[in-house]
Amino acid sequence: MATVELRFSALPEHVRTARLVAAAVARRAGVDEAVLDEVRLAVGEACTRAVGLHQSSGITAPVKVLLIEEEKQFSIEVGDEAPRSAPGDKAPGSLGDDPDTETEEDEMGLAVISGLVDDVEVTAGEHGGSIRMTWPTTPPAAMLS
Repeated sequence: MATVELRFSALPEHVRTARLVAAAVARRAGVDEAVLDEVRLAVGEACTRAVGLHQSSGITAPVKVLLIEEEKQFSIEVGDEAPRSAPGDKAPGSLGDDPDTETEEDEMGLAVISGLVDDVEVTAGEHGGSIRMTWPTTPPAAMLS
């Protein structure tokens, strides 16, 4: 299992770099060329979401992206350090001035990701959250034929 780890400051201008790196590593891992645009878009959405959560929570820690190559699959995990609690338990102003807007934007981003990727796992807790997206890969021998 090979893993590439990318960390970047929670700034929107770094999301493009994360997308490009993810697509390059996905290609090398054997993800079908026809799916690479979906990989780019999904990583862009996940990273944009993480950047937004960090900025609205005042978190200066970097966004973390893991690119994981396993047998027959390739996964990307985008992690943030923005604390989340149960709905209704959120402290006023903890995720921006308008909690309803934050929730709607968060749900829309997750809906876009779910529409692009068949295998998505979202986790969130008091120490942050992550989105793990997985795609099948083509074995190297099949890629050469």
